[in-house]
Amino acid sequence: MNKNKFILLSCSAALGLSANAQNSTEKPNILFILCDDMGYGDLGCYGQQLIATPHLDQMAAEGMRFTQAYSGSPVSAPSRATFWTGQHTGHTHIRSNKEYWSGTTMVDYGVNKDYSLVGQEPLDPEHIIIPEILKQNGYTTGLFGKWGAGYEGSASTPDKRGIDEFYGYICQFQAHAYYPNFLNSYSRSAGDTCVSRITLEENVQHGMTGTEYEKRTQYSGDLIHQKALEWLDKQQAGTPFAGFLTYTLPHAELYQPNDSILLAYKGLFCEENSGGDEGSRYHPTDIGHAQFAAMITRLDAYVGEILTKLKEKGLEENTIVIFTSDNGPHEEGGADPDFFNRDGLLRGIKQSTHEGGIRVPFIARWPGKIQAGAVSDLQFAFYDLMPTFCDVAGITGYPDAFRNKAKTEAGETDYFDGISIYPTLMGQPDKQVKHEYLYWEFNTTQMLAVRKGDWKLVVQNGQSRLYDLANDLHEDRDVASRNPKVLNELKSIIRKEHVDNPTFPITMPR
Repeated sequence: MNKNKFILLSCSAALGLSANAQNSTEKPNILFILCDDMGYGDLGCYGQQLIATPHLDQMAAEGMRFTQAYSGSPVSAPSRATFWTGQHTGHTHIRSNKEYWSGTTMVDYGVNKDYSLVGQEPLDPEHIIIPEILKQNGYTTGLFGKWGAGYEGSASTPDKRGIDEFYGYICQFQAHAYYPNFLNSYSRSAGDTCVSRITLEENVQHGMTGTEYEKRTQYSGDLIHQKALEWLDKQQAGTPFAGFLTYTLPHAELYQPNDSILLAYKGLFCEENSGGDEGSRYHPTDIGHAQFAAMITRLDAYVGEILTKLKEKGLEENTIVIFTSDNGPHEEGGADPDFFNRDGLLRGIKQSTHEGGIRVPFIARWPGKIQAGAVSDLQFAFYDLMPTFCDVAGITGYPDAFRNKAKTEAGETDYFDGISIYPTLMGQPDKQVKHEYLYWEFNTTQMLAVRKGDWKLVVQNGQSRLYDLANDLHEDRDVASRNPKVLNELKSIIRKEHVDNPTFPITMPR
């Protein structure tokens, strides 16, 4: 496999820039590559020294690398929800992972049984999401990877939310296994009427545990990537497309083909890490470090092939590619983020609103438009990408054009929290409108956070801690007692931005 990168895009509020979003009448294409649980320091261009990521490093050299980009949440489903909806987690409906597969009946898959219904809490069907906006404005849309924004048959599955072609996992729990019994699929062009299951016939001949699992041959990462390449190969100049490549690597199950990528890391580390949790479908490994490193290099290879495909088809200069991660690094299934990030730059991992759980790598590439080798310290979060993509696509009227009129007439508020980062991408930082603050909440660990300038408030179970990131990036020293005015100001922001959601209750700061 080659190794390369993706194209990121932007689209939103600074409507005066929309007319300049493209230099010709041809709308630009958008490719958003979102990986799963990659930490801020897991790429060479962000300081990683033990894992090879040549294509993503090259993508950063040819585009713009952001040093203060944030996910929408410290875990997958709510983080993706902020991206899809343009809302932060005080406003968007999904604020944690809520499962729908547990307790359902089982059905047969070869020698195995699997759940008859899978998926997570659905996005609010009355709030518009990014692919719906782009679809309404002439874009062909494709999603390849993990959905995690609704269960099978719910009001929020890809076929109902503006996606033309989908292949991957509806359910995040199913995505824990890289050699699953089935994947989900939908093709508008093929006449499909809904998302369905595709049984992986070679896999289901073998069990889901122990040595039987090792006999499985249909690796979901490769299957999903090949479908993405096939979809890209069908795209033609003159018809704009938006692709969402939500790859599951390098999340949890540390298990992959025993090919040249994995072999390059076997025996490389003088210490190894073992792990696994078959209850969570993380199959055991005794080479956790090698597996994790190989998964990132494999992902890097996927990105390389995507960029090569764009170049082969002559689409490179009219496509913005963005690469990022949905949250910070995990320690599930035998992963050891401390081993690969020994500088300890950031505190916290996945599920934490400390910097390590929400600050993510973010690279944007658009030849001829985004300055090669640029580095930006702009503070922004996933909910800024909806307006950014609108600006890239030349779509005006955000956010008022997309508000739900029925909600407004009923006296409800249809929130849009994003600010377009298009000016920064286009090398016009003087025109960049900036957030007064950024906001997060996550009810599973009962954590909230606000960042305003260099001040960072972290609240857990109602207890507040204030940090000065300019002098304490690792968030070690609580300076709340010395800065009561700042503390009270940031607490008031939380009370202002939080809208109660009984499905995902959270303890407010005391």
